[in-house]
Amino acid sequence: MNDIYFRTHGFDKLTDEQTQGVGFFTSARYRHTHAAQDGTLLYAEHPLGIPRFRLSTLAAPLDQSNVLADLALTDEAGLDAATAAFFAQHGGVGKVVQEMASQFFRPYRRKY
Repeated sequence: MNDIYFRTHGFDKLTDEQTQGVGFFTSARYRHTHAAQDGTLLYAEHPLGIPRFRLSTLAAPLDQSNVLADLALTDEAGLDAATAAFFAQHGGVGKVVQEMASQFFRPYRRKY
């Protein structure tokens, strides 16, 4: 599974600026292009070097209770089923998610 695989299933890759640099050296994160009807977002996270990925409503879930599905990288049917179940649980497919604005770190500069 690669970037093209996630994109064909409706996910866009999040950049380092969009997630404020959280864990990007150890995982790749994707967000579904559409929110659910109730506004909930769906994220896919693939830890690099591990042949699995997980779906969550958080970009970087830290607790297993926040993970909706933990699937093998080759499980396309599982990804489709888990995505469909997520949208069914949250009222269906909603609006297209707007691109997140980048937030660059700008250190405070003192004037003497």
